[in-house]
Amino acid sequence: MSEMRVVGVRVELPANQPILLLRETSGDRYLPIWIGSVEATAIALEQQGVKPARPLTHDLLRDVIKSLGRRLEQVRITDLQEGTFFAELVFDGGTRVSARPSDSVALALRVGVPIHAEENVLAEAGLIIPDEQEDEVEKFREFLDSVSPEDFRGAQP
Repeated sequence: MSEMRVVGVRVELPANQPILLLRETSGDRYLPIWIGSVEATAIALEQQGVKPARPLTHDLLRDVIKSLGRRLEQVRITDLQEGTFFAELVFDGGTRVSARPSDSVALALRVGVPIHAEENVLAEAGLIIPDEQEDEVEKFREFLDSVSPEDFRGAQP
């Protein structure tokens, strides 16, 4: 399992499909995950430090967890099946809850907990983006120009 960090969220054109891009903190692999626009907005707002006037769904969930006296310890991206990523929220006491990766990452950013990806997921969908001299934003743009969602549907390890 590898710890990941959020590089950012971009919109793939012309399909107008948001992509969450994660990168190994101690490695060279990137993990692209196509997500919904609501979750993309929630992730981008949190990354930019924008605080909405009213809590978004992920803010509400963070507040509910805290009010119940629980603690989110980490988020894990656990599986990839037929192009669909799966994740789980890992709470204190070992409680695990299945969740979409996009919601999990949005919550992890708000709570400040690590994001991990299972090795089998990285082996199947992880990418090494060439030319390490460029800044990450430029690499991400190049990556978006070279892939489509179909590249990850039905991929075999």
